[in-house]
Amino acid sequence: MKSCVAVLLLALAPAATAQKAAAPIDITGYWVSIVTEDWRYRMMTPAKGDFPSIPLNPQGVKTANEWDPAKDEAEGNQCKAYGAGGIMRVPGRLHVTWQDDTILKVEMDNGEQTRLFHFGALNLQAGGPTWQGVSFGQWEFAGGRANGRGGDLKVVTTHMKPGYLQKNGVPYSADAVVTEHFDLTHEPDGSAWLIVTTLVDDPRYLARPFQRSTHFRKQADNKGWDPTPCEAR
Repeated sequence: MKSCVAVLLLALAPAATAQKAAAPIDITGYWVSIVTEDWRYRMMTPAKGDFPSIPLNPQGVKTANEWDPAKDEAEGNQCKAYGAGGIMRVPGRLHVTWQDDTILKVEMDNGEQTRLFHFGALNLQAGGPTWQGVSFGQWEFAGGRANGRGGDLKVVTTHMKPGYLQKNGVPYSADAVVTEHFDLTHEPDGSAWLIVTTLVDDPRYLARPFQRSTHFRKQADNKGWDPTPCEAR
């Protein structure tokens, strides 16, 4: 199995060159989250057991009802709600830049997290799971080819530490797979919006894959950028 993974990653390497230049959309810059839905679940920490829209299976419900923020703090797990499965729902700001020609970097001020979207080969055996896991990016072009007429960014993330889909302990496991699509829109008023559609597939805690969309508006500069550590409560 390991050899198959190695072959797959090596096969991706040639296509990874010059990804920055090949991008059909430019999502670099500063973005602020606009909370127009699920306000009480995102802008404050819900009470234990308050998760009506998330399709948890019985084990997921049991685990969510065992949520104990004091235990998370004692174990140094204050960032469980800031992992790749839930970080895009945490209100705050993003700073998107190219780390190099094949790695897109997304920094979040709320929780001080950094995600790296790899467009090339990567040794998955190097190190254990992390909050942000291992993310592979792929451009999806309009019309199925690089024709200059737009597209989106698809990101698939695995190798994550167990975390929370919602801050009140709604779990996702280390077996979860997170698939995201980043779409860019330009409005008549001149504003640019980033729409992130996230699908979480976790057979351990979810009865079915769970999808939701999150919206960000582009900023002209870093106004409001305020790095803040993770909080369990």
